[in-house]
Amino acid sequence: MTPLGTLTPRAEEGDAPPTRLDDHLAAQLLGQRIVFLGTEVTEASANRVCAQLLLLSAEDPRTDISLYISSPGGSVYAGLAIYDTMRLIPNDVSTLAMGFAASMGQFLLCGGTPGKRYALPNARIMMHQGSAGIGGTTADIEIQAENLEHSKRTMERLLAENTGQTPETIARDGDRDRWFTAEEAKEYGMVDRVLQSLTDVRPAASKRRMGL
Repeated sequence: MTPLGTLTPRAEEGDAPPTRLDDHLAAQLLGQRIVFLGTEVTEASANRVCAQLLLLSAEDPRTDISLYISSPGGSVYAGLAIYDTMRLIPNDVSTLAMGFAASMGQFLLCGGTPGKRYALPNARIMMHQGSAGIGGTTADIEIQAENLEHSKRTMERLLAENTGQTPETIARDGDRDRWFTAEEAKEYGMVDRVLQSLTDVRPAASKRRMGL
């Protein structure tokens, strides 16, 4: 089987040019079954995350995969592609908020496998409604508004399923930017634990490789 280090997805158009250090770090993280989302959620970054999830699942369909998130959010459709891929693969996908998980970053954090969603003690999580620029003819504006409303309802439904809140509560609380500490996010149902040690979240296979 091809080593994971040789399967690191390349940066796509629109990404900052990767350095050898970037490629080396990405390969090392993949070797530990860690996918790192440390940028805005764009089509390019989502393609990379989806590819890494699929590669890790093909390499081992049973061992957990970790998705570490430090992201200001971004495209709804790109984020939903990551979310659906997390659901598609047979592996459990643990999620970890590092520093800042907002908007689509917060959505993906909540979408981890129940019981395996984590935040670091000083992480900040932000929830709000999706938004989009609307323009064009009257007919175009109407179509875009309907599509935006559909996306909004989809996000509210999925967040409700993943947090245990009602869709009405999600809609109300997300009407404006709402910030959470790690503990507040736990109380709300966004995460299951606030981590104090990386050994609590590192996949079992990685622990064996590192002699833990």
